Parts: sequence; structure tokens; C-alpha cells
Amino acid sequence: MKNFLELCKKRQSVRSYSTKKIPGPVLNKCLEAARLSPSAENTQPWRFAVIDKEPLLLKVKETAFSNIYFPNKWAKTAPVIVVILARVDIKTKMIGPVWLKLDYYLFDIGIAAQHMVLEAEDNGIGSCYLGWFNFAGVKKLLKIPKKYKLIGLLAMGYPDKKNKLRPKKRKNMSDIVWFNEIK
Repeated sequence: MKNFLELCKKRQSVRSYSTKKIPGPVLNKCLEAARLSPSAENTQPWRFAVIDKEPLLLKVKETAFSNIYFPNKWAKTAPVIVVILARVDIKTKMIGPVWLKLDYYLFDIGIAAQHMVLEAEDNGIGSCYLGWFNFAGVKKLLKIPKKYKLIGLLAMGYPDKKNKLRPKKRKNMSDIVWFNEIK
């Protein structure tokens, strides 16, 4: 593994992919990184449906990125789409929303997905989270059971030659971190 901060600096959203397929062992390493991530009460609410074979891959992309979702049509170049799901029938998951008005499973799934994309980056695989797509169409196409909530999609693949490392535009540390006070 690279130096972790260097890995974080290098990781960026990739929106153009080569046609090269992700080898199974490399994809499995990314999924293993997600599986090993922490979760509240160890509920592990994440589920991932890996779509990497035709004709289903084409159907998912056509369904997800058609009509008003056309700004994300670039995702049709991705050789892998990971469907990110949450188990909504886990009892301990229900405590946070009721008592604290927080959906902790979203934190858990965010951590798991980030583990996946960092492992992908460490293996030369690009990725991009997608939250704007035809949710209803994808749910219907994949026949997602009610016990799962569709959270998002993750496009994955080897970046094509058009991708260049872009400088990260981030706020100054003093604008986002305070010690022993809240400004």
C-alpha cells in the first residue's frame, strides 16, 4: 500500500474508463476492503451487487442513465457498476433513527464504499459514486427486494488516457477544524 495520505490525494472521481476489464481477484480485493470496514453495533448493513456481465450491465446503464439522468451518461463507459444497498430490516439499525434521528447505516455504508474505492485506487482502478440516476428503474430492473434500500451506484474501471490527476480544491484546515471550541 502507498502512504495513506498520498493515496487520499491521488484518489479522484473518474468519469471516463478504458475498455479493459477488472480482473476478478482485483475486484474481490476491493469488495474485501468494504467487507472489513467497521459498522455501528457490527450490523454490517451494506450489500453490494456487482454488475459486470452483458447483457445485464448494458441494461443497468441504459436504465440508470437515460432521460433526465443524461448528465451521468459518461458512466456507461464503466466496465463495472456496483449497486450499493442497505439492509433496512436490521433491528439495531432502527434505534438511531428513532432515538437520535440519525440513520447510522448511511455512515456505515459510506465507510464501506470508501474502503472499496481506496482499495480500487491502490490497484489502479478508477471509480465514481453516483447518486443521481433512475432509482425506480434500477430497483425494478434488478427486482430489489423490500428488505433492501438502494443507496447509490459506484462506477468502476481502469481510467482511460483522458483522465489526468487534478489538483484537489479543498477548504483550509482552519475553516473546517477547531480545537476545543466551535466557531
